[in-house]
Amino acid sequence: MKALITGGCGFIGSHVVRAFVADGWDVTNLDKLTYAADPRNLQDISEAPSYHFVQGDLCDAALVRDLVAGMDLVVNFAAETHVDRSLLDPAVFARTDVEGVVCLLEAIRADGHAALVHMSTDEVFGSLAEPEEAGEEWPFAPTSPYSASKAAAELMIRAYCETYGLPVTVLRSCNVFGPNQHIEKFIPLFTMRAIAGEAMPLYGDGLQQREWIYVEDLVEAIRQVTHALPASGLHALHVGSGTLIPHIEIARTICRLAERSEALIQPVADRAGHDRRYALDCSKLRSMGWHSRVTFEEGLAHTVDWYRANASRLDGGEQFSGYFAQQYGERLRPPSR
Repeated sequence: MKALITGGCGFIGSHVVRAFVADGWDVTNLDKLTYAADPRNLQDISEAPSYHFVQGDLCDAALVRDLVAGMDLVVNFAAETHVDRSLLDPAVFARTDVEGVVCLLEAIRADGHAALVHMSTDEVFGSLAEPEEAGEEWPFAPTSPYSASKAAAELMIRAYCETYGLPVTVLRSCNVFGPNQHIEKFIPLFTMRAIAGEAMPLYGDGLQQREWIYVEDLVEAIRQVTHALPASGLHALHVGSGTLIPHIEIARTICRLAERSEALIQPVADRAGHDRRYALDCSKLRSMGWHSRVTFEEGLAHTVDWYRANASRLDGGEQFSGYFAQQYGERLRPPSR
């Protein structure tokens, strides 16, 4: 069986590529190698005969059509994903997350054989009041350029499925964490800054609630889904752990695991349009036999250990330093007297 995995050098993609190769798939990894991708994430399988790497852009229609031809499965992780960056440059999110998905859909339509598994997000539903949980048919209400781009991609997917009968499974996941995640994201950022003894910039009151799943559990969900791919039409599934935690509690736990004082946690001005709470109803996927196995506490301890062991190669370079200064510089500056 042959699979094209897009964005396979990124966080989630690298874990899935490694799992598919271990399961006997012949895997082609298409990755543009933007700032958030790292080929070292797959160094251990780079010479495997069943693994093939292609550097390229999801928006390159001719390249994507060539790569999709003859595939049994396409799994799409290629995306711009960081909400904070979407507030700074929305256009790049529309290009990759929407235009890129259309290129992929066109290639699959031309090929007429491959099934698509597309990675989406719980953020398409916007903020939910307690005790609400969004089911698969919950209405979209995105509030950031990132979540709007993912919702727009899903609408294009729905249109292609309705019009052309393409076989697509959309996975909407809660927040994923674990090794290999780029240091701009919440848990890696706070972990790296705690390890270094630097201020941890916490938006607002820190009471925003997110549902968290360890990356290995998400990989198992994707394995489960690929065993039951649809012959045609659109199928949506939600992947979540049911564990909702306020950001302030995660920050405190990271300080404890890194053996640092909670005084490093510094409240800063909140970002625009910051949603308060996401929550998914995952009963449909659980009825298929899947459930999360790694507790948040276990996963976070392992994650902090991994970043501690790999800190020397994860500073992000000048590109990340520039972004951090733009996003947090004013927020972290002491007030003038």
